[in-house]
Amino acid sequence: MGHAALRPARAVAEQLRSLVENPLNPLSHTAVGRHAAAAFEVFERSTRRYEKQSFALATTRIGRRDVKVEEEVVWNRPFCRLVHFRRDMPAAQRAADPRVLLIAPMSGHFATLLRGTVEALLPSHEVYITDWQDAREVPLAAGRFGLDEYVDYVREMLTALRGDVHVFAVCQSAVPALAAVSLMEEDGDPAAPLSLIMAGGPIDTRISPTTVNDVAVERGTEWFANHVITSVPWPNEGAGREVYPGFLQLSGFMSMNLDRHATAHKDLFRHLVTGDGDSAEKHRAFYDEYLAVMDMTAEFYLDTIDSVFVRHALPKGEMAIRGRRVDPGRIRRAALMTIEGEKDDITGLGQCRAAHDLCRSLPAEKKYHVECAGVGHYGIFNGSRYRTEIAPRIAQFVRLFDPRAELILTRPIASRSPIAATVGGYDPSSVAFTFAPANDTGPTPQTAGG
Repeated sequence: MGHAALRPARAVAEQLRSLVENPLNPLSHTAVGRHAAAAFEVFERSTRRYEKQSFALATTRIGRRDVKVEEEVVWNRPFCRLVHFRRDMPAAQRAADPRVLLIAPMSGHFATLLRGTVEALLPSHEVYITDWQDAREVPLAAGRFGLDEYVDYVREMLTALRGDVHVFAVCQSAVPALAAVSLMEEDGDPAAPLSLIMAGGPIDTRISPTTVNDVAVERGTEWFANHVITSVPWPNEGAGREVYPGFLQLSGFMSMNLDRHATAHKDLFRHLVTGDGDSAEKHRAFYDEYLAVMDMTAEFYLDTIDSVFVRHALPKGEMAIRGRRVDPGRIRRAALMTIEGEKDDITGLGQCRAAHDLCRSLPAEKKYHVECAGVGHYGIFNGSRYRTEIAPRIAQFVRLFDPRAELILTRPIASRSPIAATVGGYDPSSVAFTFAPANDTGPTPQTAGG
């Protein structure tokens, strides 16, 4: 209703901006005109409803040539599609590269938020990604979707890929991914993956609890059920379905760091006035993605709150899927890699690494950990730090445990050598997932440590 009420004002602002910016209008060449156009654009962008973006990965650079990339849906269910980024190259050449199943988090944003993650993997991997669907667009007839169904979906996708794949689970998806692999290995399922990579996963939220963890424990599952769950309104396809609205998740992230988001929009105004088109376009591209949110089913959201953040069921050995206890100690084949950021304010340092203790049957040579100093939550799966430091280590790790691929000779996975400092320049994504104070000067040079 709020978006609908502001729609006429947005339409007027957009028309006035077009009028003021028209080069035939003498006002467009004056300071007053530039200020007016900038104000109209900031208002319109701050009040619009953002739709799901596309991956927009038409090509990838392999060696010295650009290779065409096409998206194809290879598995489809009501709440998720499995998208394969098919590279236009000979089948034998594609088959020589390891396959990676990127499990996107279902935490309010669409899978397209991992566009940069996919882009960095594409040159040397066959990449698949879970494209979770907006719950408000899934009809009630499709049934419920909770943590049990999430794990079922992961198992089905791995079965479809016949186990010839490396799982890369980001953030929230780490818990159900670990559960799925644990159950598959316990069953002796040949479709179990070759390796499991988890970045910023809340495996044991008792370790280094963050603001997010504290709020969940303090409020309890019942409070969330009573205060943040609502029904999808007509005329959406999922009308009547109980959901946790994406705009509430987004509001939670932004309100805890509102000053920096406000500063980012003030910067956009300044860039528009001064004609800094590159910086303004960076802002638009980032916020077009960041402000596009999806609803989650109430049962999945509450299952996750209760199991992961309130009861700590997985590290306590109490997590059950379809009535079966999940025991990561049954994992014996799939190698394990965990990735953490020193400044991660969503998943505290040590929470993801806790998986190493739970996977007690894995030999030490199948366990790797990378800790990145100066990197926040967003930086461990996206951005310049991910591309230059983390993605190469993932590629190396994958090839260590892929029988078809040649080993990449690069720096040790568990080295402690410092890398280059952060690339300078305007970076709106620095406020994506961080609750750092406004006077935080940003990331510092990072180190990877085992």
